[in-house]
Order: sequence, then structure tokens, then C-alpha cells
Amino acid sequence: MKILIVDDEKEIADLIEVYLKNEGYETVKCFTGKDALEAVRKTEFDLAILDLMLPDADGFSICSAIREKYTYPVIMLTARTQDIDKITGLTLGADDYVTKPFNPLELTARVKAHLRRYKQYNTEAENKNVIEIRGLEINNETHRCFLFGEEILLTPTEFGILRLLCENAGRVVSTEDIFEKVWGEKYLDSNNTVMVHIRRIREKLHEPSRNPKFVKTVWGVGYKIEK
Repeated sequence: MKILIVDDEKEIADLIEVYLKNEGYETVKCFTGKDALEAVRKTEFDLAILDLMLPDADGFSICSAIREKYTYPVIMLTARTQDIDKITGLTLGADDYVTKPFNPLELTARVKAHLRRYKQYNTEAENKNVIEIRGLEINNETHRCFLFGEEILLTPTEFGILRLLCENAGRVVSTEDIFEKVWGEKYLDSNNTVMVHIRRIREKLHEPSRNPKFVKTVWGVGYKIEK
């Protein structure tokens, strides 16, 4: 599998490369936004690790460029810790957010977890059920989503959330359960990752924010899709 590493600090990029190569991954390193955008255009990656602050661009613009065409996982890597930066990155389609200084072993574990999810997303599943709810169709065999016949391009994380809600249609799924089942990590009370991904799913489903037809918010509890 091929991973894009974008960081203007060569020492950090080299460190990430060493750990990923030890796991058998192929890497491409870029130190500027221009080179990163060129690599995105020319190469099909399986995952991208993007530094937020670059000398000529930022990770947000690169993430946006990736999401115009690709659904592979994107991990934002940055020294910024403000919630607004995290929310912005997730809103633009990032799947994860790691702050500097970071533990290379933890970053590698996150990479492996996202790649497992992405591989599952792109591989035919054993469960061949097709869930259909009022024009919304989730295909567990092909991992594709359709709304009234129109294909909705979802990232593996977004698909995982929507599938979980559809599988539990009519029941409320707590924010904690969504996070722990889709991300496979312990949920923290201050974590707004699920909320941001729900917002992106609604946008892709052309849902009005005030009265969504499919993904309903149950305040203080979680989300549900009514049958």
C-alpha cells in the first residue's frame, strides 16, 4: 500500500517514513503544498498524512483536493490544538487528527486501523444484505450508497457511520457507540468527531440542517434513522 506523507519538517517526514516502511508500506514524501498537490494528481494513494502548516499552502487545501476525487483515509498532523482547526479538517473530509508532538507508534497504529477499514470498504463483504430505507440504499456487498438511484460518494468512515445507523434503523445509537464501533477507540466526552462526520453525511445526502429527513439528532443521546 502507498502512503502520502506531507510535512515541511524533513526530520518528521523521515521519522514517519521509517516507521511506515517497517510495516511494509510504500511512501511518497512531499515538503511543499505544490509538490503534494502534484503527487495527488499523478498517484493513487491508499492513505495520506497531511501537515496542516506548510510554507506555500496548508493541509486543508490538500485535503479538499483529495476529496474532490478520492475517498482514501486522510490523517491531519499538526502542532495546532484548537478545536476549530480540528473541526475544519474533519469538515473538509479528514478522517483523523493527530497533534504534535506525537508518538510514532500511535500514528502507525492509526494508519493501520484506517487502512483496515478502507480495505474492508473496498472489498466485497460476506454479508450480502442491501438495506433500503425510504429511497436510501446501503449495499453491504459492494460498500456503495445510493439515494433515489443517485450514488453518494462516501469515505469509509462515513459509510461505516451510515451503515451502523441503517442497521439500527428506528433505534437511537449513542455518540459513544458510534465512535467506539467505527473508530475502534475509547470515546472521550469532549470528542466532537462524530458530530462533524454526521454533518458531512447530511450534506452529501442533501439534507436540510434544521429538519433532516434521514439522520435525526436525539439531543444529549446520539443519532437515529427512522424506518
